[in-house]
Amino acid sequence: MDRHAPWPPAEAGGSEPHGYRAAFLAATLPMAVVDHEGLVVTANEALGTLLGLSAPRLANQSAADLLDLAADGRTWHAYREVLHGRRSRFRCTHRLKHPDGRALWAEVTVVPMPERAAGADDGPGPGRVLLSVSDISDRRELQKRLRHLQMHDPVTRLPNRTLFFERLSAVLETPPYDDGTAGHGRVGLCYLDLDGFKAVNDTMGHRVGDRLLAAVAARLTECAAQDGPHRSGAPLVARLGGDEFAILVEDSAGTQQLTDLARSVLAALQQPFDLAGQRISVSASIGVVERAVAGTSATGLMQAADTTLYWAKADGKARWTVFDPERNAHRMTRQTLSSNLRPAVERGEFTIEYQPLVGMADGVVRGVEALVRWNHPQFGMLSPNRFVAIAEEDGSIVQLGRWVLQSACRQARRWQLEHPTDPPLFISVNVAVRQVWDSDLVTDVAEILAETGLDPSLLQLELTESAVMGSAGRPIQALQSLSEMGVRIAIDDFGTGYSNLAYLSRLPVSVLKLDGSFVRGFRYDDGAHPSPADETIVEAMVQLAHRLGLTVTAECVETAGQAERLRRIGCDTGQGWLYSRAVAPERIAELIGTRPLQV
Repeated sequence: MDRHAPWPPAEAGGSEPHGYRAAFLAATLPMAVVDHEGLVVTANEALGTLLGLSAPRLANQSAADLLDLAADGRTWHAYREVLHGRRSRFRCTHRLKHPDGRALWAEVTVVPMPERAAGADDGPGPGRVLLSVSDISDRRELQKRLRHLQMHDPVTRLPNRTLFFERLSAVLETPPYDDGTAGHGRVGLCYLDLDGFKAVNDTMGHRVGDRLLAAVAARLTECAAQDGPHRSGAPLVARLGGDEFAILVEDSAGTQQLTDLARSVLAALQQPFDLAGQRISVSASIGVVERAVAGTSATGLMQAADTTLYWAKADGKARWTVFDPERNAHRMTRQTLSSNLRPAVERGEFTIEYQPLVGMADGVVRGVEALVRWNHPQFGMLSPNRFVAIAEEDGSIVQLGRWVLQSACRQARRWQLEHPTDPPLFISVNVAVRQVWDSDLVTDVAEILAETGLDPSLLQLELTESAVMGSAGRPIQALQSLSEMGVRIAIDDFGTGYSNLAYLSRLPVSVLKLDGSFVRGFRYDDGAHPSPADETIVEAMVQLAHRLGLTVTAECVETAGQAERLRRIGCDTGQGWLYSRAVAPERIAELIGTRPLQV
């Protein structure tokens, strides 16, 4: 049989083949019969009309050439697989040019033909295939519109969060160019939200708020368009939700480009908006991040941008801030310490060192201050200033503070039992004001004293001046109860807080600890001139404390000259490196009953 004979062959028996042929030729769906070499055996008029040729002229032409199926390697391979009987079906969506000049989207389907329809005398080997072409331009247009609605914000008409992350992921997954162009392989992001937008929404209503968002979007788009010519086009401006916007700079030229863009955005938004006769002024806080595409993830980039935006707000709003790795490392360290604080107490990572409190007149150790240290498995030995403030913020200071109090009282009682003939040392423990508010400090102290057997008069609790002087109600009641129990109360860092002297007459305070900033002004032996003002202030505070029946401890005593002057002024005890640093409890045991540290 001639492979190019009309299909179905006219001499084929029965009426069925002629019915197939009539249906094929009359169909409005463009179709063609193609042999195993890819040449058109016959085509109907609908296909001819689609391609701008008469149906007979399509015969013997390559179907792949007519429909441009070889333009894409995967499409060409799949099509050839069907032609050679190794695949049962092939379908692809393809863009074609209509004879009238318009572009259309076509769905091309290729399926093997049944042997009976193809002709019984075709001989062995692969048969023919039926190719059909469906115009799906309307469907594609509808899909395009639906996708636009799904990917754009209805208020500002900007790309929404979904489209933004789709574009960002595509940027980060695209291999960098290899042409030596400056800035290639980098990405930048300006992440911003409006300062004061909530006030506009609350006072003027959501309709005005939406108009403001649309106006902001227009100014952001204008700033992005003026960013300068770039290989990847203008930056993408997106609304991520609420009053948050992002400007994505693909193929960034560096941090300078991003900061210039942020500066122009800030200037544009600071100009008042005229909305339906109302003049509205807002500003924005902007976080700027710029980095290499390689090794960057969408999650990591957005976390950095979110952190930097937070910094911009914390630094005063109405500004842009560039991501700072060192600042971020400090933040991450704080987060790490915060998340590990509570488990660290249970794991026994904290230790206590003790710094002597020495009688100024005779140099004898009278007591010690308990200073907690964190032996962190990652960061090593940490002093209190690295973690106490964090513990106060997240509330773990309550658990940690109770452990310190219990451990210090046990140690003080142990020293007392090991040196029964020597005067016992009192133990001074720092207490955060949150321990007073968030726990029953009075009950905790009573239980610990009963458990350890330590006399209440040997326990001194230190609170900062700002915490004590600025408190009322429960903290004052707790301090009064502790004082009645026999526990001594000391005000730490006195002279740096409220310094409300009227409070001293009403508070159950036994000791004032002068802040080290005053004592440093007493230096004679390092060549510096002492501060007369500091001496006058300290002398006045010591005299006042003594008249109120209080004792005075000077902190940060480092030189013999300081100690001598403080002794003449009348300070009762001193604490500082002149006598000893904070040391292990074994070292304190060695000092009990020994010769004076300094006189």
